[in-house]
Amino acid sequence: MRILQVVTLLSPDGEFGGPARVALNQSAELVGRGHDVTIIGAGRGYEQLPTELDGVTVKLFTARTLLPRSGFSGVAAPGLRKWLRDNWAGFDVTHIHLGRDLVVLPVAVAARRRHMPYVVQTHGMVGPSKHPLARPLDRYCTRKVIRDAQAVFYLSAEERKHLFDVVGPGLALVELGNGVPRYPAAANATGRPEVLFAARMHPRKRPVAFVEMARTLLDAGVDARFALVGHDEGEGPAVMAAVGGDPRITWEGGLTPDAIPARMASARVYVLPSVREPLPMSVLEAMSVGLPVVVTNDCGLAPLVERSGCGIVTDPAVPALAAAVDAILGDSDMAQSMGERGRRTVRADYGMEAVGDRLLDTYSHVAESLR
Repeated sequence: MRILQVVTLLSPDGEFGGPARVALNQSAELVGRGHDVTIIGAGRGYEQLPTELDGVTVKLFTARTLLPRSGFSGVAAPGLRKWLRDNWAGFDVTHIHLGRDLVVLPVAVAARRRHMPYVVQTHGMVGPSKHPLARPLDRYCTRKVIRDAQAVFYLSAEERKHLFDVVGPGLALVELGNGVPRYPAAANATGRPEVLFAARMHPRKRPVAFVEMARTLLDAGVDARFALVGHDEGEGPAVMAAVGGDPRITWEGGLTPDAIPARMASARVYVLPSVREPLPMSVLEAMSVGLPVVVTNDCGLAPLVERSGCGIVTDPAVPALAAAVDAILGDSDMAQSMGERGRRTVRADYGMEAVGDRLLDTYSHVAESLR
């Protein structure tokens, strides 16, 4: 099949987070099975816009911010629509990683108008929102393109409910988890252990809480290093202020998404203190390399972490996070067992093979139904 994937933004420091990584993982799996996949979207941060990422053909257009102070919602990709008009007919299906922004939403509107075969995947980005743009966009665009999509991929029961809240019933819903490639296992690191945070510096991710947790443990005499990896999305100054020059706590900035698993493999524990997190890719990646994980109790992966025993689920408060990390650092046998269970769980429940099967089954059904 010839498959077109559409994502809002790709950048060398992975600033768009999980949706971009999911699109790359899905596309790489499909390419590995012999299918022809192209990812299109906006790009920024590259010296020269790439034509290939992770073995997948990409066609990127220089990102332009048309609506300042509106985050990713205000990002656009001039030139993308013209490229689509010239090239769209060559694809069997279009997979749109949909959010309320000026890159992917116009593509979805055009696909609907032209009766193109398309599916959408919202990654938790389309739910009830107080953003001033949400109401008009939903009224004139979002509801229509989701309602008329030939398939709507969703992650969890919570996301399914959010889609009902925004769009209403009658959607062509297809459950689809986030898949993780088979990354090499973490080495048995020696010396001072490292506790890692790898996510955007965004208030919802709570990087400042991670720093406060680190300070709590260091003040209690725990001998460890603490590192944050991720693009700044507003919390950078607060993070630096909280670090206060302590050399035992570092913020390394962003990394390319394909470098994150290897960076995780050098750590001892992975901590994501974020709240309202539907299904974080970073936690799955940490589990895939064999790190014990610490997540909060409203994380979408909390039930999996508890059920599999691959980490600790805790209250979001800093003392609770600190206690969880301290327990893992203080028991190397427990930490190793947690890491091994996490690696097995990801391979069994979140392998790319099952994701690829579900995608191809859905794509084939959509293409056949519109012939």
